[in-house]
Amino acid sequence: MAWSKDEYGFATRAIHAGYEFDASTGAVMPPLYLTTTFAQKSPGVFQGYDYSRAGNPTRTVYEQCIANLEGAKYGYAFSSGMAAISTIIQMLKSGDHVIAGDDMYGGTFRYFDKVAKNHGIEFTFTDLTNVENFKNSIQSNTALVWLETPTNPTLKLSDIQSISNLAKENNILTAVDNTFMSPYFQNPISLGADLVMHSATKYINGHSDVIGGVVVTSSESLAEKISFLAKSVGAVASPFDSYLAMRSLKTLAVRMEAHQSNGFAVAKFLQEHSKVDKVLYPGLESHPQHELAKKQMKGFGGMITFYLKGDLNNAKKLLESVQVFTLAESLGGVESLIEHPAIMTHASVPSERRKELGINDQLVRLSVGIETQSDLLRDLDQALSSC
Repeated sequence: MAWSKDEYGFATRAIHAGYEFDASTGAVMPPLYLTTTFAQKSPGVFQGYDYSRAGNPTRTVYEQCIANLEGAKYGYAFSSGMAAISTIIQMLKSGDHVIAGDDMYGGTFRYFDKVAKNHGIEFTFTDLTNVENFKNSIQSNTALVWLETPTNPTLKLSDIQSISNLAKENNILTAVDNTFMSPYFQNPISLGADLVMHSATKYINGHSDVIGGVVVTSSESLAEKISFLAKSVGAVASPFDSYLAMRSLKTLAVRMEAHQSNGFAVAKFLQEHSKVDKVLYPGLESHPQHELAKKQMKGFGGMITFYLKGDLNNAKKLLESVQVFTLAESLGGVESLIEHPAIMTHASVPSERRKELGINDQLVRLSVGIETQSDLLRDLDQALSSC
């Protein structure tokens, strides 16, 4: 008996959503269309596409698949995560007010604080782990609330459903950066969010070889605005990057399970290590919002932050001693990465704000990859012994 494609599981949809076999060749995998322009039957009469900035068949397949996996109706692929974020902000007008979490990726904060403000967008940064802080920050001109959950790098969680409900009561859009969880472990659209973005550079592509971003929505009016901005500003994903990210989506389910399995093991190992002061991982019962994590997430991912005992010299010794982990920025690839947020990814955040958020010299962030688990634990153990 045939059944609806809507009933397919995540892994099946990751492989099949957005694409039917090529009618002319029967190609099982989506072709890579490198053309910039498309022939017209008559002036202004298109055969589906006219110019690749406005739309490309390879990008369309990718966009439809990521929208499906997020439980959204519309998807848009951009040249970077920052291009995706800036497109959302460009939907606002000068004088609009945005409420954003006080802890977020340093590049996002830099864009909000150093670029968007120059174009008349107002921002309030507050601790959005507390819904009352959001409520108390609402102004007559508030147009958007920006959630990053879990946050980068302290892994704080925001109650997406509660904030989205309150936002709707006040005619405020809710946008969620879902990069850390991927569509496999968290679906903000189902919790009431209007817009969801990802740095596709991270888990969606998952191989540290593509820079990209995506935005999804189920709102037709928001989709029209995003489509217009994508075409007008032009920061869209290239066909080749779309092809690579689409290829990677097909293994997202198995990769995320492996990231989580290793992440849990590393978090528990660190929690018991004598050189570690504190571990932040939503899957641990010690995480202050563990119950919320279980409620709104289907899993806990592979991102871990921990505080090392000692000082900056101890942290540097650890970072310089790893062998399987790689000292590098970014996250979400199949390889394990280790970094120092205060010096690296969050250096653009003012030192006083970093201090308030707990992003200090002892803070270390891990992106746990899918290598052999025992190798990761052994590597961290030998590196910690150098401290």
